Amino acid sequence: MIRFVLADLRRLWAGALVICLLVALSTALGVAVTLQERALRLGSARAADKFDLVIGAAGSETQLVLSSVFLQPSPLPLLPGTVLAGLQTDPRVEWAAPVAFGDSFAGYPIVGTTTRLIAATTPGFAEGKMFTHEGEALVGADVALKTGDTVKPMHGTAAEGGHTHGELAYHVVGRLKATGTAWDRAILVPVQAVWHIHGLGEEHEDDHDHAQNGAAHEEHDDGHDDHDHHGHIDPDAPISEQFDAQDPGVPAILVKPKTIAAAYKLRQDYRNDRTLGVFPGEVLTKLYATLGDAKLVLSLVAAGAQVLVAGALLLVTVVHIGQRRKQIGALRAFGAPRLSVFLIVWLELFSLFLTGIGLGVGLGYGAARAISQAVKQGNGFDLPVEFLHQDAWQIGVMLMFAALLSALPAWLAYRQSPVAALRS
Repeated sequence: MIRFVLADLRRLWAGALVICLLVALSTALGVAVTLQERALRLGSARAADKFDLVIGAAGSETQLVLSSVFLQPSPLPLLPGTVLAGLQTDPRVEWAAPVAFGDSFAGYPIVGTTTRLIAATTPGFAEGKMFTHEGEALVGADVALKTGDTVKPMHGTAAEGGHTHGELAYHVVGRLKATGTAWDRAILVPVQAVWHIHGLGEEHEDDHDHAQNGAAHEEHDDGHDDHDHHGHIDPDAPISEQFDAQDPGVPAILVKPKTIAAAYKLRQDYRNDRTLGVFPGEVLTKLYATLGDAKLVLSLVAAGAQVLVAGALLLVTVVHIGQRRKQIGALRAFGAPRLSVFLIVWLELFSLFLTGIGLGVGLGYGAARAISQAVKQGNGFDLPVEFLHQDAWQIGVMLMFAALLSALPAWLAYRQSPVAALRS
């Protein structure tokens, strides 16, 4: 029976190939949607896992999390120095670290922060050491730099028409181990260096008259922004991580509360008309709800495609059975029992569906991996593509449906009279 099926498939290889490809493509669409949506949930949740509370200026919760946790470039309003100083001395806070951004190098964001945040949120060093002076920098695991390289910061990005900060430069002193987050593509420097390189802070020495007012975003009469001019950093100056109310503002502050109760109280205290406190997990949950709606739409599209493919294949196979009436009649005339004819037709069709589903699962998995890799290269954080137990149930349902679909043409062949078939 198997030899007969294989011989028949070899004879009709073109049609068999088309059927396999149709089933594979429709299956791949559904598998890719399921795996990619799950990967985005898992990857984003893991990326935000180490950040308990984010505090920024009043505005968009989503943008605050995307900018501070996922390092997506966006102009955020600045928090005054009093907020950071107050959080650092708050008895409910284990640590509070500023996050200052706006500069980049070769497409990698330059982030100003503190050694405390780095020590608390990364697994350690792959090589080198922690920065201790203003002119030193650390690089994430995916940054194409090595210890000893020089980083000349650019304000903004090249695509935005950014400009390089002249002779100012950082020197890479260490590389961090991989975290699977957007911070793997970041260049981390002392926050004081970010302030000073833009002409901010008490230790700033600037030969340009416009920088004497110390404003972060003030525009002058000539229409240029303060960031269009360079400040000054002393590369050998030791860093200080004790902040006071006179320090410049920062776009966001990452906070580690001492207790869960303290976290909720801090969030409540900093949700007002001037500041915004958010839990990254809550913001992601809202995004997941939106993604869930998108997944439902895409899943319905995939299911619709599978139904259309199934209908088309059923029509083709029924017509094909009609064209093979004489062959089936000859099998019956030579003594083949009805059950054998049923099994031959069913096995031939089900083997095509089985092959198509197998190819589709592989194609869907490959497509999801390719999308995840593209997201990782562009955004830095991992999107883990993995199968779960419920996926086996879904594939099992697809196989059951394929078995039932294959049974209809087989049943038509089973009922066919050999005499009538040979006379046709």
